[in-house]
Amino acid sequence: MRENPPPSGRTGALDHVPAPSASAAVTPETAAPETAPPEGRPTALVTGASRGIGRETALALARAGYDVAFTARTVEEGQGAIPPRYSGDARAGIPVPGSLRTTRERIEALGVRALPVPMDLLDRESVREAAATVRREFGRVDVLVNNAVAHIAGNHDRFLDLDLDVAARTMSGNYLNQIALLQEVIPGMVARGGGTIVNMCSGSATADPPAPPGEGGWGVAYAASKAAFGRLAGAINAEYLDRGVRAFNLDPGFVVTDAGAARGGTGSIAERGFDPTPEDAPGRAVVWLVTSPDADRFLGKVIWTPKLVASLGI
Repeated sequence: MRENPPPSGRTGALDHVPAPSASAAVTPETAAPETAPPEGRPTALVTGASRGIGRETALALARAGYDVAFTARTVEEGQGAIPPRYSGDARAGIPVPGSLRTTRERIEALGVRALPVPMDLLDRESVREAAATVRREFGRVDVLVNNAVAHIAGNHDRFLDLDLDVAARTMSGNYLNQIALLQEVIPGMVARGGGTIVNMCSGSATADPPAPPGEGGWGVAYAASKAAFGRLAGAINAEYLDRGVRAFNLDPGFVVTDAGAARGGTGSIAERGFDPTPEDAPGRAVVWLVTSPDADRFLGKVIWTPKLVASLGI
């Protein structure tokens, strides 16, 4: 599950393998020259795409004519495992379906190029190496969808039970390492005169939980990391919008993915009145944002997926 409840209390939310990496972030001056993709197709990079929102988004972009690179930790079917939501849960590795291989097969069936790239969001060098691989193989990144989320056992623990090391690792994965990826991708976009970034944000970043974790609410470690992540789009627009690089914050809504259902806790949130969003809805929203000339009116605002897809009929 993505803990992205509808923006309660907000009105108008819609309006509102690896290559060696450098020790420092790439700059527009040091970025390797990027080339046009074959057949003139644009390229996209989607993180966290072995299953759930990420895979559906990668498929949506493929249907829209993009060559798609995508990352995940799970390479083959049967290898997928995620940690429990709470530290008191004795399950060490909860099995989940999905893999880079399956996503690749489904993208290639749509007639575009698919580039699976192993990446661990909690490993900063892995993040940088993934970006280098995409640059080397595709030559450019026209669209970046930051969908991957760091799942760590205990990052939804209650306040007094929270392990600060867990909170720090969650912040690294969901915020600091996301910056590392953006630092690798933005220079190429600037050098080419444009690009689009879509960050999958979370309603938990701005809405107070309606109940304690486990009773329909969410943990502060996760929410705080997503709140920090939610500031990145605005910073990018402030510095690079006049150079053609746009960044959107897209709240997917309350999506019950295979991973979220396996971790548990989704039922209590649903009981609090949060209606589930279809798993493929965020992908449809992403395609509209990166292709529509009307999308710029949502810059600097939090876009709530259910309202966007309903209003546009997409």
